[in-house]
Amino acid sequence: MEALRLILLYVHLIGFALLLGGLVTQYLSGKIRINKAVLWGAIVQLLSGIGLAAPLRGGGDAEPSPVKLAVKLVIALLIFVMVFFSRKRDAVNKGHFLAIAGLTLANAAVAVFWR
Repeated sequence: MEALRLILLYVHLIGFALLLGGLVTQYLSGKIRINKAVLWGAIVQLLSGIGLAAPLRGGGDAEPSPVKLAVKLVIALLIFVMVFFSRKRDAVNKGHFLAIAGLTLANAAVAVFWR
């Protein structure tokens, strides 16, 4: 079970790298739009996050707080929805784009700092 958790965590980190890396790359290119890396990063983050949270319902001190998991799920869903529905636009509003980046960083901060 620990090996599966570690694999899911690895995939989750790859999703984060795709999402944030795709956002930074697109922002620096000058044309603000949702590229495939951002879309796939959002999908991978959401699915692997659900996979990581599901088997942790066994109890114990190392188990994350259900409130923390709910907050992370809501943020991940917001990111996915914002990415999914604007993926085919030629240009995305700068505020919308920066909100996706901010939510991505906020989700990482919740994961790291909420104990």
